[in-house]
Amino acid sequence: MDPAQIKTTIVDVVNTSRILVQSMLNQDLQSQARRRRLRQRGDESDEDMDTEFSQTAGPCALEILMVMGQVLSIERRFWARETSTDWWDRIVLQVWDDSQWLRNFRMRKSTFFELCDLLSPALKRHNTKMRAALTVEKRVAIALWKLATPDSYRSVGNQFGVGKSTVGAAVMQVAKAIIKLLLRKVVTLGNVQVIVDGFAAMGFPNCGGAIDGTHIPILAPEHQGTQYINRKGYFSMVLQALVDHKGRFTNIHVGWPGRVHDARVFRSTTLFKRLQQGTYFPDQKITVGDVEMPVVILGDLAYPLMPWLMKPYTGSLDSSQELFNYRLSKCRMVVECAFGHLKVRWCTLLTRSDLRETNVPIVIA
Repeated sequence: MDPAQIKTTIVDVVNTSRILVQSMLNQDLQSQARRRRLRQRGDESDEDMDTEFSQTAGPCALEILMVMGQVLSIERRFWARETSTDWWDRIVLQVWDDSQWLRNFRMRKSTFFELCDLLSPALKRHNTKMRAALTVEKRVAIALWKLATPDSYRSVGNQFGVGKSTVGAAVMQVAKAIIKLLLRKVVTLGNVQVIVDGFAAMGFPNCGGAIDGTHIPILAPEHQGTQYINRKGYFSMVLQALVDHKGRFTNIHVGWPGRVHDARVFRSTTLFKRLQQGTYFPDQKITVGDVEMPVVILGDLAYPLMPWLMKPYTGSLDSSQELFNYRLSKCRMVVECAFGHLKVRWCTLLTRSDLRETNVPIVIA
């Protein structure tokens, strides 16, 4: 068949289809008019209803027209609502000074951008045909704002012009990036001699740190919820930390249920094993009386008394024991102050975390 005949055949088929569609439309109009008249007379029967349904149950005229390409496609709706980012782009980045950055993001602007540069390898995303990816700076800002304030996900999302699910994703992405790239570099022992000299100036010789645990409130877990109820009666997860003389974290361990005793948490850690083996601190001993004293850490009554862990005396005390307790408590207070600073700076640790049980330790760390 030559091209002219093919073209003629196609035109005939299209014209026939148009006639069929027009006929179906006319039948539909006639049927609707008939039903309207019957309804007005009030004598429409069940049989008429069934007949009417059987006549119109086939493919509708609009579907046939769309298959033939005779109906223009309807413009697709946007799958994401348009939001405003003016506050972040124009106010925060261009207007806010260091005091506003420190108050809202818990760090100065220069520190914020330094943090973004360090996390960029893990947080940078590529644009897609559907939308532009969030910048590393905005992703980090969303996470910091959520961790530093008691705001809801919806409130933070409205603040930054993103969806609440995006806020939750940003928090976890930034937390995981910090653990992957920065945690081991920041939470580290550092110069032991400087730490020992710092505690000596506070009144306790040859001390390498103070240790304690704190409870981070969480929602009731789905399984074994009673294991997370601490001695104060609420659901929590334990954060154990060793800090230096300035309250800087040198070792952390997080994840145990709130019901578990501090001593048990401590014995399960790598820190305990290394202290027991004598490999955590350098072999640096001093002589006290006739006893050689290694570098020690300080704990409260919940911790076991060890050659390298000092705790307060109990019971009836003489003056020298009271002086020992006073100096130990004065130096050990740095870890409690460190927990206080941590929770005031990152207010999400003061409220019950709504994260999944597996994600809570990541965000705490």
